[in-house]
Amino acid sequence: MDVVRAHGKHRPAPRDRYTGGVWIGTESVLTEPSHLRTYSAQFSPGARTAWHRDPHGRVLHVLYGAGRVQRRGGPVLEVGAGDTVVVHAGEWHWHGAAPNSCFAVLSTGGTGGDGTEWAAHVSDAEFLRPALPASTPAPDPNRTPWREPSW
Repeated sequence: MDVVRAHGKHRPAPRDRYTGGVWIGTESVLTEPSHLRTYSAQFSPGARTAWHRDPHGRVLHVLYGAGRVQRRGGPVLEVGAGDTVVVHAGEWHWHGAAPNSCFAVLSTGGTGGDGTEWAAHVSDAEFLRPALPASTPAPDPNRTPWREPSW
């Protein structure tokens, strides 16, 4: 077991991948055979990622504030403190703070492979589309169905 101490050190996120003020916290990477890594991200109001996809998927747990998320072709969804967003492997998406709220997430994903693929910035027009309240999505026939744990 390792304890990674919170040092309060966040670095500014790269401008070619983010719009607005975003700070990335210390990254923790588990050792082999695990392939998990986690880090925190804090977004100022209206700040957001560019469109991107992760080869292993990603889990975003909202720590505080109000945010927005969208998968390519889907509606903009509102998310808030305590919500968890599961982004499937290879799914194009973006996430960020609502226009009038700060927003922070704990991000967990896989390591190895080619890493995250980044694309265009999310335009103001895309970002400012009316957001729908996040809810449990209807089954998608193009995805692997949820399986109950076997324990």
